[in-house]
Amino acid sequence: MQRVVIDEPYRFVPPVYSEWWPTLLRFILRPYLWRCYGVQAVECRHVERLKASLAAGSSILLAPNHSHPADPMVLGVLGMEAGCHLFAMASWHVFKQSRFQTFMTRRMGAFSVYREGPDRQAVDTTIDILVSRRRPIIMFPEGALTRHNDLIDEVMDGPSFIARQVAKRLEKEHKPGGVVIHPVATRYAFLGDVPSAVGPDLDALEARLSWQPQHHLSLVERIGKIGRAFLSLKEIEYLGETAIGDVFQRATQLINQVLTRLENEWQIVDRSGNATARVKRLRTAILPDMAANRVAPQERARRWRDLAAAYYMQQISHYPRDYILREKNLPERIVETVERLQEDFTDAATVHRPYHAIIEVGEAIPVGTQRMRGESGDPIMIEVRRQLQGMIDQLASERTPI
Repeated sequence: MQRVVIDEPYRFVPPVYSEWWPTLLRFILRPYLWRCYGVQAVECRHVERLKASLAAGSSILLAPNHSHPADPMVLGVLGMEAGCHLFAMASWHVFKQSRFQTFMTRRMGAFSVYREGPDRQAVDTTIDILVSRRRPIIMFPEGALTRHNDLIDEVMDGPSFIARQVAKRLEKEHKPGGVVIHPVATRYAFLGDVPSAVGPDLDALEARLSWQPQHHLSLVERIGKIGRAFLSLKEIEYLGETAIGDVFQRATQLINQVLTRLENEWQIVDRSGNATARVKRLRTAILPDMAANRVAPQERARRWRDLAAAYYMQQISHYPRDYILREKNLPERIVETVERLQEDFTDAATVHRPYHAIIEVGEAIPVGTQRMRGESGDPIMIEVRRQLQGMIDQLASERTPI
């Protein structure tokens, strides 16, 4: 399991407000993207939409999809193109990896948010920044890294909630201008040779399963076989035996059985939403006593087992049906699926290169003070998701399948 859950007392990591640091870091941003993420170029489209909101004096929330670890840094290029710096809410675990990463992440504009419970400081900081209009703020509404370019997951209501609070403050303080949310679609095109790029990764995964290299199969067949093996291992781990039938139905059944068992154990009443939302509620119930060091070692170990189970159910939920097909695949879909398999088997993914990233800014969505809710949820976030999926579909249509 990757180190995304921290069993320590949460301490808010504030942003660095200096304009000097992000200005300096712009000179190394593109080389950094290439060295660390294999992104050789970033193209920004419809930046004029963001510039118009800046010129209008609006408080601006950016709501991007989150398919790749490079997303926060890639969005820094959007800030450069728009002539502004950006702040970003980042999960607390990002600041717990190394001192250097914490130092750099803060100076690039990030501040922490505690995903495993309420975080009044993060919310208040976000509202204060937006009311003062210091910079636009990035919030990832999907709530987790998905590793799939072309499918937008269910989005959470956090951006619209904060935007409404900002609108109320602006009204109370009689400040002109409004608050808007811009959906921002980010899509990565893999420009390399796919078999050469992922072949060694598949060899390594097959070796980890004690298999002979499956070179007699196509790439998609190898990926599917490894994926079924991973699912079977998790079924045996959590259910005691493997299931039969359609692999995606089996995955859904496994996710529901495991999460329902955990929700019963931890007395979670609200079981709505996708796996990411359900896992977040479980972490909120499991972690506080661990962070406060109020559990014995045996109980701590049990809770870690439950946290790991929830983590893997969320990971499994990020394998969409028919995302890669037996024929006519987009190159990046194959590569990112292999990267997710690597993360789930080994907790680390190969940096594949070269990638070409395209960022497209969506139309501004004005947000008022009143909370609106339709039959399917918050209309503002429904519109955010609609715009994101529409932009992603258009960008995907420009690619040639292999």
